[in-house]
Amino acid sequence: MPRKNLLERIRDAQPAGRKSFTEPPFWALDTARYPWWAAETPTQERIENDFVGYVNGALKGDGIVFSCINRRQQVFSQARFQWQQYSGGQPGNLFGNQELALLEAPWPNGTTGELLAYLEIVSSVAGSAYLTTVATNPGTKQVWIGNASKGKPGRRIAKLRPDWMTLVIDAPSGDYFGIDSYVAGFLYQPRVYGSAGASSPAQLLLPDECVHYTPIPDPVARFRGMSWLTPVIKEVLGDIAATEHKLGFFKRGATPSLVVKGIQATSPEQFTALVDMMEAKHAGVDNAYRTLYLTAGADAAALGADLKQLDFKVTQGGGETRLAVAAGIPAVILGISEGLAGSSLNAGNFGAARRLFIDTTIQNLWSIVAPSLQTLLEPPPGALLTVDSRNIPFLREDATDDANIRLLNAQALAQLTMGGWNPDAAVQYILTGDANVLSSSHSGLFSVQLQPPGSADTSTQAVLPPVLNGSRAAH
Repeated sequence: MPRKNLLERIRDAQPAGRKSFTEPPFWALDTARYPWWAAETPTQERIENDFVGYVNGALKGDGIVFSCINRRQQVFSQARFQWQQYSGGQPGNLFGNQELALLEAPWPNGTTGELLAYLEIVSSVAGSAYLTTVATNPGTKQVWIGNASKGKPGRRIAKLRPDWMTLVIDAPSGDYFGIDSYVAGFLYQPRVYGSAGASSPAQLLLPDECVHYTPIPDPVARFRGMSWLTPVIKEVLGDIAATEHKLGFFKRGATPSLVVKGIQATSPEQFTALVDMMEAKHAGVDNAYRTLYLTAGADAAALGADLKQLDFKVTQGGGETRLAVAAGIPAVILGISEGLAGSSLNAGNFGAARRLFIDTTIQNLWSIVAPSLQTLLEPPPGALLTVDSRNIPFLREDATDDANIRLLNAQALAQLTMGGWNPDAAVQYILTGDANVLSSSHSGLFSVQLQPPGSADTSTQAVLPPVLNGSRAAH
């Protein structure tokens, strides 16, 4: 069946006469609130308030921002996906099926790791990441998008650039801010390659056809995400400025700036010629530490500080730590200067930092990405998509902790069973911690052999020495 056009799909998605609203990416609404994006002078460094600006100015323009995002995705992308069976609200066994092949090979030559890396990088920069599925009929080259592609041969995941995506908000009351408003669809309108400013026709994707991954919700917009870079844009600009300042220090000779007084020049032209000659012979890294010769009456004095006095490590270290905190990465895990000093590298402190990073930042991202990606799949009955974090090198110490927990659980199960409790009830108690499951499950047997009370006395007396039976006098 041919794919419905945009207007037909909007009419199907919304009742007749209902008003729709649109919600663009967060940059379009945040410009007025964040004035530091606007440059005060034409030469001032700035990060443009759009997707490309964040990518070029922050991700590609600042080494610490890149390191934060890269370290997050290095751990985040090592996971794989499995179905997890749920019974009585409790998680059960992990298993796979053919449906997961879409995540294992999301596009030709693609991997699960590349899919997760893309989601982390894009959501860190844009606040939201979007995916859908497409399939092509080999005979007609006809393309199905979203739900229409399910069950089609050659189905794959398609990446959707976030700055070309607009959320369609429906509200039966006609009020965008009403409590009845919800996301009715996603309008994707890519640019035409090679045509400046031209856009392709918009395509509407319904909510069950599009992954909308938003690790950090935007508090001023209920349906979109926010980049973790937004609160620390000033820190990014400061780190870039410090790096440029350090580079300028080396470009200008890697020595303190000099002020030369008393240059004997009879005309502006002669003064300019003398300055140009001194710049050519004494400015720049190649001319560093050269002897400066002055004529009578001229004097040179150092102005500014040397590299030790400037102490760029301290100047930039505080900003780097603030960026690491915003990214949810302990400084010692990121490997920045303030994380490589003092007791931070002690085994116990590093282990605590690693656990904090996994248990908060990474586990939170995994708990969000699995339900988001399940939108593109057909889950088996009673199962949900979950992240399988086993066999990740960064979690090997956690595996030891898990083994110790399983050992304690096994010991507890043995104690409960030998104490006469029903084994199935004991298992449920260990899984849930609810002692009520044990209340009516005791067998009434107490000994290690689980014999009825009193039945062990006779056999015991038969094998005990007389001295223990109180019959010493008889012997």
